[in-house]
Amino acid sequence: MDDLLLKNLQIHACHVRMGIIEGVYHAKSGHPGGSLSIADLLTYLYFTRLNVYPDQPDLPERDRFVLSKGHTAPALYATLAERGFFPMEEMKSLRHIGAMLQGHPCITIPGVDMSSGSLGQGISAACGMALAGKHRGDNYRVYTVLGDGEIEEGQVWEAAMFAAHYGLDNLTAIIDNNGLQIDGKITEVCSPEPIPDKFAAFGWHVITMDAHDFNDIDRAFREAERVTQQPVAIIQHSIKGKGVSFMENQVGWHGTAPNAEQYEKAMAELTAELNRLEAQA
Repeated sequence: MDDLLLKNLQIHACHVRMGIIEGVYHAKSGHPGGSLSIADLLTYLYFTRLNVYPDQPDLPERDRFVLSKGHTAPALYATLAERGFFPMEEMKSLRHIGAMLQGHPCITIPGVDMSSGSLGQGISAACGMALAGKHRGDNYRVYTVLGDGEIEEGQVWEAAMFAAHYGLDNLTAIIDNNGLQIDGKITEVCSPEPIPDKFAAFGWHVITMDAHDFNDIDRAFREAERVTQQPVAIIQHSIKGKGVSFMENQVGWHGTAPNAEQYEKAMAELTAELNRLEAQA
């Protein structure tokens, strides 16, 4: 990845993180921790990998994206706004009555391909989209993001078996392995480990990557696109709350909105990082 693209992605990701904090702060509720941990991934997908079109969000030829861990909708919304699907100002009305952006993704929102929120169901929808593409001979690809706590759901493994059986090589599932879920460490709540081995056992091609290194993310997705006759599972090792110092690796920020003081501190950190990045651009 060249230096200019890398810097632009870092700047976009910083804007996305600022949008996440704006959203959950003004909503006075939401899920910042897991949203921040996938900010780099979504930035990479929407600015380098996905064939999507803000002026034609329902174009049949577009790639599909399903946020299976739907509670991290602030990350998806902020990314869509940064990509130009709607104004970033919409983040300030997150979860407000009558607002476009509600607590979980809704298919009526420009750029959202599937309503989600009930954990485990998003990957099943993504399998259906991928199989439909195969039947019709379409060239679009389908991407879905799951949480590592989410994969404790049995439906995930039914979908995993289905995807491998039908050879859905147009499907890539990314598991956000930040190690924390609402009740604590995944290894203490109901451990899904070893995650790579389990997806491999179900017949998936497995790749691991650093969720916060754009060069490594690029390496992983380039490998994924070369895989044939198998679905791909990318296990991304991430930091919950990444980018806001006092939220990082803190399970309490799974579903807690910052107060005014915490909001100011988080935005000051992100603004300082943005200024640093822009000075180097």
